[in-house]
Amino acid sequence: MSKYVIFYEMAPGAMDKVVQLFPAHSARLDEFHGRGLCLGAGPLGNPPEGAMGIFTTREAAEEFVAGDPFVNQGAVAKWRLVEWKAAFM
Repeated sequence: MSKYVIFYEMAPGAMDKVVQLFPAHSARLDEFHGRGLCLGAGPLGNPPEGAMGIFTTREAAEEFVAGDPFVNQGAVAKWRLVEWKAAFM
């Protein structure tokens, strides 16, 4: 069964925004996880250069991005959505 992975690329100098927006972003992740739509998410790199999230459907992934403060308030420079045919999880 396919899953859908969102990859975020952080905007240059976005760490101040990330810190400020993290509580709202985290609450959104918790909501989607609680609804069974987000299977996992987190930053990539140390310090973070981006992030990824794994969603159960394309619609769920698109809904998440549409309301994510990281995206809407400029912490994310660009994002992409990729279908992933997971062999196992």
